This record gives sequence, C-alpha cells and structure tokens, in this order.
Amino acid sequence: MKIALGQMQVVPGRPDLNTQTMKKMIREAKDQGAELIIFPELCIPGYLLGDTWEQSSYLSDCVSWGQEIIQLSRDICIVFGNVAVDWERRGADGRVRKYNACFFAYQGKLWGDDNFPYPYRIKTDNSDYRLFDDSRHFFSLSQFAAEEKMDIQQLFQPVHLILNNQPLRLGCLLGEDGRDDDDILKQRMAATLQNSPVNLFINIASSPFASGKNYQRNRILSRQVKEWGVPFAYVNHTGIQNNGKNILPYDGVSSFYDGQGELVDLCAPFTPDLKIIDYAAREDIGVPKPKIPDDRGIKAIYQALTYGTKWFLDSIGMKKVVIGLSGGIDSALNACLYTLILGHENILLVNMPSIYNSETTKGLAYQLAENLGCYYAVFPIQEAVDYTVKQIEGTPIIHLSGKNEINLAVSSFVKENIQARDRSARILASLSAIFGGGFTCNANKSEATVGYATLYGDQAGFLAALGDLWKHQVYDLAQYVNREIFGTEVIPQQMIDLVPSAELSPMQNVDEGKGDPIRYPYHDYLFRAFIEPWERKTPEDILAWYQQGILEEKIGCQPGLIKSIFPEDKDFIDDLEYWWKQYTGMGAAKRIQAPPILALSPRAFGLDHREAQNGSYFTKKYAQLKQDILVSGGDSCIPS
Repeated sequence: MKIALGQMQVVPGRPDLNTQTMKKMIREAKDQGAELIIFPELCIPGYLLGDTWEQSSYLSDCVSWGQEIIQLSRDICIVFGNVAVDWERRGADGRVRKYNACFFAYQGKLWGDDNFPYPYRIKTDNSDYRLFDDSRHFFSLSQFAAEEKMDIQQLFQPVHLILNNQPLRLGCLLGEDGRDDDDILKQRMAATLQNSPVNLFINIASSPFASGKNYQRNRILSRQVKEWGVPFAYVNHTGIQNNGKNILPYDGVSSFYDGQGELVDLCAPFTPDLKIIDYAAREDIGVPKPKIPDDRGIKAIYQALTYGTKWFLDSIGMKKVVIGLSGGIDSALNACLYTLILGHENILLVNMPSIYNSETTKGLAYQLAENLGCYYAVFPIQEAVDYTVKQIEGTPIIHLSGKNEINLAVSSFVKENIQARDRSARILASLSAIFGGGFTCNANKSEATVGYATLYGDQAGFLAALGDLWKHQVYDLAQYVNREIFGTEVIPQQMIDLVPSAELSPMQNVDEGKGDPIRYPYHDYLFRAFIEPWERKTPEDILAWYQQGILEEKIGCQPGLIKSIFPEDKDFIDDLEYWWKQYTGMGAAKRIQAPPILALSPRAFGLDHREAQNGSYFTKKYAQLKQDILVSGGDSCIPS
C-alpha cells in the first residue's frame, strides 16, 4: 500500500484556501498511486482562531468544505482533521457542541461509526497548557465518556475499512493524544490494541516549533512503536498561527515509522511536502536511514525565526520595514533578518543618535547598513529631546482648585525615557507610515523579563521577532548569520564584541566599557529559571541552590561565574531580589503592553506566559534562607 503524508501549509481562518490545498495534494497523491492520504489536525479551519469558534456560520462553512473532501474519496482513502459539530448538543460553554475530530473518508462516505458513537474520532483530552485553551471551545472524548457514563478505554476504537478488498484497521491519535510523553502515548496505543488489532496508527497533529521538540518526539515514538510492533504515521503541518500575542511557526517534520520503530521517511521542516511511502515495496539494503533534523541548535532557531517572520509579514500584508539601527547587536541582527526576508530595497535603517551615542556605534551602524545595501538615514534626536525637557520644565502646572502653580523637574532617568520615546513614537512611527511599512521592536527575552525597555519607546513595534531569544542566543545567531548565511562579516565583529549598552547616559559610555546593568552571562540563565522550566523557579529555589553551592549547575551558567560577580552573599541576594522585583513588577506591566512575540522556546512571553499585575512576593522559606545565609556570614555559600 502506498501512503501519502500530506504535510500542507495551513492558513488559519481560511477553510477555502486549505481545502484547495488539500484537493491539489489529493490529485497528486492519486497520480502517484497512493491509496491512503493523511492530512494534519484541524487542517480545514486552522487551529488558533480565537473566538471565531463561537460563530455558527463559520462552523457550518468548515463542515461544508469537509463534505467536498469526502466526495473526493471515491478511489482514495482520505484522513483529515476538521471541526465536528453536534448541533443537537451543547458544549461546556452552553454553545453548540464542537469536537476536534479526525475523519476517515473512503468511497465517498465517512467510516468509523460501526464501533463508535460518531463517524469520526474525537480528541481525547483538550490541550489546555502553554498558550492553548481548547476547553474554551471544544468538548473532549474524556468529557463525552463521563457524560455518557462510559469506560473511556472502550472508546479507543480503530476505524475499520475495506481498502482494495482488504481489511484495514487504523488506530487514531489526535494532536496531543500522541504527545511527547511516554506514558500517555503508551496508554492510548495499548487501549486501542486491547479493543482490536491495528494495522497502522495515525497521529494527526498541529504542533508548533519548539527547540528540541522533534528530537524528543522521535525518541518516544520510536520506542513506543517498537514496543507495540505497529507502523506509525505522524502528520503535522507548516505555516504560522497566532493568538494575538504570540506568533507560532509550524515546522511539519511529518514522519513514518515501521513496526520496528525505525524511521522510514519524513517530510522536510518548514516546507509543504507530499511524501509517498511505498511501505510494502521498500528495500532497506544499502539505503541510508533518514534522520530527524536536529532542532536543538542555532540552525533550527534561525530556520524557525526567519520562516515565522516571513509568513507573519505575508499574512498581514507588510512588505516594507523600518528598523532603528543603534549600532548594537539586537538591531543589527534584526536588520539582517528582515533584509534576508524582504530584500534590501524594502528596508529602511535609521540611526538616531543623541549626545550619548559614541562615534563607535554610529560608525558601526553605518557600516552594517552599507554591508546590507539598505536605505539608511541619520536623524539626530538631541534637539528634540532638549526641547521636550525645556517645554516640560518651563510650563507651569496649575492646580485649578487652589490656583497655585508648580513646575516639574525632569530627572536624568526620565531624560533617558524621553530619548527612547522620541526615537520610536516620533521618528520611527512617522517614517514607517511614510515609507509604507511598520517598525520593529528589537527587544530580546532578557530585556523583556525585567522590563529593561521603555514603554512607548524601544518596546514599541509591530513584532518582537527576537523577543523569545536570550541575549546569548542573539550573539550566537549573529555569528551564525555571518558564517553560514552570508559567508562573510556582514555584522561587524566589533558589534559582537562591544559591551551591550543602551547609550542613554554618561554611565553607559561604550568606549569606556560601560554598558547595561544586566550581566547577561549570568542573568540570562537566572531569568530563564524564572520562566521556562515546567515547574518554574522562584527566589526560594535560587537561594536554596546557592546555599548548597549548586546554583551554576542547576541553571546552566558557567562554573565559577557567580563568585566572580558577587564576592559577598549580600551582593548576590540584593541582585536576586532586585531582578525578581523587576520581573514581577514593572516588567509584568510592560509585557502586558508589549508587541506580539515570535514563540520559539518551551515558554514564551505573551499568552504562553499568563500573568497578572500583583506585585512581588517572597515566600516565608525564602526569608528564612536569607536570614540563615546572612547570619552565617562569609562567602561559604559561593563555590570555589
């Protein structure tokens, strides 16, 4: 039997376009002799649609497009994901009931209701973790079983078909039913096999890119498939989807495993692909075994970053971009990425120096713009900043009730904010409107964690493409782009070597080695511990590890680094508390107003990291640990 893996690019909210793509792939699969074609989860409607799921007319439309696919199944079996609607029942939200479903169409009709309540299969458990909240809209198989007072194990039934006069039993896993979890996958496969023999397991998915995800999934699938001895087809899609605050690139990497758990073939990442698996006729002798692409390194991050940004720009119709080019590494990397995506003729790079910007960074900005061949302009801001300060300090503030007047004094800190806001709100916003595009937010994840950005200033922009990358990843990516993409030093090495600095005051003079207050080689890893682990860490965890002398090992920073930065226990504790307060205080307030972020990591800011403005809190145990460490005195807690 020839099996086609239909790794398509899904366009969320456009069932018409998705159905056209499916029809084209079905024709191609039939031309190549395929008898079975498999498409991804929710491939007709898309997945992340917000509350579009509450529109009955949209649901009817998706069902109608699904009927067109069913009609094409007269001489090929088509497995596809769509929303299933039970118009006679209500969901948990009181609206018409919707299922995330997998359909099996053959001979112009649906199969599977001989041993199941519906002629389709239902996702077992809704995805309600990270940025997903499926239970807001969908009714799960677990809920259905509880409602009907049925043993859910009896509902894990394969779909029985007669294909080319031969019985075919297809086990079905939807999305996270085949999740990267040994126990869950094992339970689902075992329950299905207890109910009936299975010839092929099918896992249709809508799984976004995350660093290391495919590597982990391959290990688990290979192990489980080998244990049960049943071939396994995993079909994911490409494209992007978003929830308003996060842009998710989907990498595909659909794959097929034989009954021994060996990878037979797979689709390329970030590429629509129709892969024909001639399973029965394959010959292993002398044929190199395919390998799952390594998605743990900087190459995979570059692929996901450029792919996601490109398709987001395409989806919103943005063809030109304005970038504030400071001479620092973040704006330099963004300039390279957008130039590679849109072409140099569609990029305007703008340097906006104040009296605090050095000749060094101004020269580096020009050098990079020249290397890229983009449009470039210099808009000095000092005159406008001075005028703003003068206007504020010279304008009387009148209390209309008491008729008294006051004058406001602009502090040095506020003057820094005025510089950032003048650059973004006045210059970049105006230029982008005139140039015919949008302007970027150049913030990275380290800055976003602690709010090291100015509201309505350098935090503004239509997209924070680097917003899910730690500072050390930004440096790694800059080196990668020079070495592997351009093959030459487009980003000047001096930019990479220069101390990172906002250059907003004399205290941030790069020529004197003065830069940002964030010590990135350490704080990147500290901040990551606050955010990315499944069980997120707090100052209590950090201080306990510090006391035990294992903090560097636990968070992954360089051994010996903490002692070199913090000679005394009090220095370490003061630093920890300062950044925790920034993260949970002003940082949270700023993140709520931040632009959308391209999600690449296991936990991105946005709806992947839900938070409230509740201020900072330190646990009782933290207070005790702090007291114990400070009372003990000395530097005994710092490993040598």
